[in-house]
Amino acid sequence: MGNAWALYVSDPEGTPTPLKESAFDPLYGFPNGRKERVMIATEEEMDSAKLPLDSRDYCAHLLLKYQSCRADVWPFAYKCAHEKHEYLTCEYEDYVIRMKEYERERRLLQRKKRIEAKNQAME
Repeated sequence: MGNAWALYVSDPEGTPTPLKESAFDPLYGFPNGRKERVMIATEEEMDSAKLPLDSRDYCAHLLLKYQSCRADVWPFAYKCAHEKHEYLTCEYEDYVIRMKEYERERRLLQRKKRIEAKNQAME
């Protein structure tokens, strides 16, 4: 996504902005529906663990598990390698999902722009 800013500057109507909600139906293009993502960690658990706001995502339950493992076995934190791997894998998969959503939004905006241009050319 390194060139996202260049895309936005060159074509702001065809590039999604991260602070705006999607203009398209989230189920558009998914005839069988989509799997809903749910938070497993509760707000109380995250508050009691004093998780920073930027860590309160869909992988927070795995981060809590990793942190508790580290606290239990300290100074032998290497024993928590499995929990760390689970957490980092979840973070990576979350990143991939967000990039796919960005790309889906961008392609739908480009499609909308092409359809509008085609309709104006026919008028």
